[in-house]
Amino acid sequence: MTATIKNTINGFVDGFVFTAEDFPIPPDKQNTVTKVLNNMVAAGQIRRLCKGRFYKSQMSKFGELPPDTFQTVKDLLEKNGKMIGYLTGYSIFNKFGLTTQVPVMLQIAVGKEKKPVTRGNYRISFIIQQNTITKANVPVLQLLDCLRFFKNIPDAMPGEICRRLLVLFKQLTPEHIEAAKRLAVKYPPSTIALLGAILETNNESENTTILYKALNHQSSYKLDISSQILSNQKKWHIR
Repeated sequence: MTATIKNTINGFVDGFVFTAEDFPIPPDKQNTVTKVLNNMVAAGQIRRLCKGRFYKSQMSKFGELPPDTFQTVKDLLEKNGKMIGYLTGYSIFNKFGLTTQVPVMLQIAVGKEKKPVTRGNYRISFIIQQNTITKANVPVLQLLDCLRFFKNIPDAMPGEICRRLLVLFKQLTPEHIEAAKRLAVKYPPSTIALLGAILETNNESENTTILYKALNHQSSYKLDISSQILSNQKKWHIR
């Protein structure tokens, strides 16, 4: 069995995160597999990410590298081929070019409340997503999350962030824009207002009725964006 486990691990790419279930060994022998893996950790042959999850370390000229973000959290994003969560927050702010800050905390959007966990060097927290999470709508939800957490994006001025968001939404297909409008109504009002202002700035003829009707027009949203960037702020109660 030990030889089978080692041969299987040799076939994994460096940085791949695996569990006892990833070996061609009967399920009733998985406790034995885990013991072998723990012994390999003690011998320095593999690394443990967290309880029950292991990886082959990847070496660079700067030394040993941890698994990438996806490998670190992949079991928290998908289960049995179905999306159950997606990366959001600081890692997405960085990915979309809204900040240069490299995250030390990961945030995952999920449908149900979950307690924070630790994986390697990362502390992972969870954010509730009111919309159904699917592979098709994740890119749009990630952008809407950037609007939702606009004021939490670090190391960038509001105007710079808004200019970048205008570019990102301009790149969306018409289908994704329609999806954004439909999904946004389950977000806080400030998200709805900012989306409406961005879509109309990018396209004066954009139909934003669904967003405008979803707002309480007695409220306003302080985002500190220049009127030179969003000239329609008054309509959307942004200040």
